[in-house]
Amino acid sequence: MMLFFIGLVEMIIATIWTRFVSQGKMFASAFITFVNILIWYYVLQEIISDLSDWTIIVLYAAGCAVGTMLGMYLFDREQKPKARPLTEVEIEHVLPDTV
Repeated sequence: MMLFFIGLVEMIIATIWTRFVSQGKMFASAFITFVNILIWYYVLQEIISDLSDWTIIVLYAAGCAVGTMLGMYLFDREQKPKARPLTEVEIEHVLPDTV
């Protein structure tokens, strides 16, 4: 069960990494890469320790899938601007004067 949560966290981290890379944040993306490699090393060690146990592989894959969906959901919510009513000045600027 632990690998499910690790996969989930890893994919959220990967989503954040993608955002930082696309924004050109070199040091932040490098730090996240470092953390992601440490996580992957742990996962690899756990899977290699018992290659015959398919449940840990399936749990990890399921956690990665859920983490990808959750990361995309969080990233998508953050990107959308919140709607607000227009002020009178904004309305006057958008609508031409009609006489």
